[in-house]
Amino acid sequence: MKKLHKLVLKSYIGPFIATFFIALFILLMQFLWKYIDDLVGKGLEWYIFAELLFYLMATFVPMALPLAVLLSSIMTMGAMGEHYELVAFKSAGISLNKIMWPMVVISSFLAITAFYFSNNVLPVANLKSLSLLYDVRHHRPAFNIVEGIYYRGIDNYVIRIDDKDPDGQTLRGIKIYNHTERRGNINLTLAEWGTMAVTPDKRHLVLTLHQGTNYEEADPQNPRDPSRQFQRTYFDKQIRKFDLSGFDLTRTDEELFKSNFRMLNLSQLIYYEDSLSTELKKRKANYKDTYKNRWRHFSRLEAGDLDKVPPEEFKSLRMDISSDRGETFGKQRILTRAMELVRSNKDHSKYSHDEFRQRSRNLARYQIEFHRKFTLSFACVVLFLIGAPLGAIVRKGGFGLPMVISVLFFVVFHVMSIMGEKFVREGVLEAHQGMWISSLVLLPIGILLTIKATTDSSLLDTESYQKKFEKITGFLRSKKNDSQTQT
Repeated sequence: MKKLHKLVLKSYIGPFIATFFIALFILLMQFLWKYIDDLVGKGLEWYIFAELLFYLMATFVPMALPLAVLLSSIMTMGAMGEHYELVAFKSAGISLNKIMWPMVVISSFLAITAFYFSNNVLPVANLKSLSLLYDVRHHRPAFNIVEGIYYRGIDNYVIRIDDKDPDGQTLRGIKIYNHTERRGNINLTLAEWGTMAVTPDKRHLVLTLHQGTNYEEADPQNPRDPSRQFQRTYFDKQIRKFDLSGFDLTRTDEELFKSNFRMLNLSQLIYYEDSLSTELKKRKANYKDTYKNRWRHFSRLEAGDLDKVPPEEFKSLRMDISSDRGETFGKQRILTRAMELVRSNKDHSKYSHDEFRQRSRNLARYQIEFHRKFTLSFACVVLFLIGAPLGAIVRKGGFGLPMVISVLFFVVFHVMSIMGEKFVREGVLEAHQGMWISSLVLLPIGILLTIKATTDSSLLDTESYQKKFEKITGFLRSKKNDSQTQT
């Protein structure tokens, strides 16, 4: 039995590792295509992208791991069935359950590892990747002056050139607008040509201008004086130095992101969930008390000497506009005041409803993340129960039919997971219902496939279905002939 276990483990671990990294690569490529415009042209160092991709690969594990378990289990059992190894084992008296036992142990170990990863590693990976992605997306593009286009990348300066020589350093027709004083285009420098160079530490840009003119409008001493002093300076050579420190990647403090639900473990999620739930209940209780107090304003409607009316006598007033009592106390003023209170209460109710809905959605995000820690582990078990017996039934290995079947089941699993998560955010389902709906739907399918595989059922055998169809059609023909003979 030990040799059998070693054979099954060798057949299972290889496809699992291959499919796992293939799934990670596909998910990573999907991310790059989505954010390619935010990453390209920023002039960042290679290790920044390497760090970002490393943390992103860690965040994709919750999607890649169940898919790898499903696909590798189908491939392993399918290959053993295709090469008649399962037939040989069964003929030797070894049941399918014993054959699958090493894979069951590995899948259980993966489920435990997945839970540890979700609770301890994934929050850190989310914090590092999302904070770095935020900084990269908000980082300004790399320094690049293009011909005929006003370049505004340098703070307080706008530069335009007419032409750039092939060496990439000699510029023609240079215009530099200086906006450091924040008073518009009052300082302009023109030069026929010049050269640009970046200092070795890449902190400054040095422009050497030749044969140019500087135009500057002085700030008037008297703001009411419409006249302005104008200064024009000619030069043969002028050196301008620009600060490029703004092009360095600025890292945001990670403490600002730590309260996000993706960056928390189970204990932290429980703490935040309890705090948000308590605050929501408190706000609803305050709204209820405020709502009651607002309607009590109707007993204090002021119209003439309305305040002098005793409370028991005012309660007998029915706000009948046509009554004499209403005329006495100014029915129009009472009606206007009542309408104002109704509008105010309506707006307050609408605002409170929106606030409660937003707070409930925020609370649901933390509840979703709490259950996600467990659903990832359980999904590995459920998809294994589907993949291993299905591979033994279809008896096909490789990346052909197993890939199609696994992708089909994974798409169904992923779509139901997204649908359940959306229902939880919208308040249609509770968190324990929406987050477990995909696993609970696929679990009976896995159990059914396991039973069919252990009993050597011809689940996907077309000949068996054809024979059953012929029996049904033969039975219907015989019934039809019997009814014709009786008539």
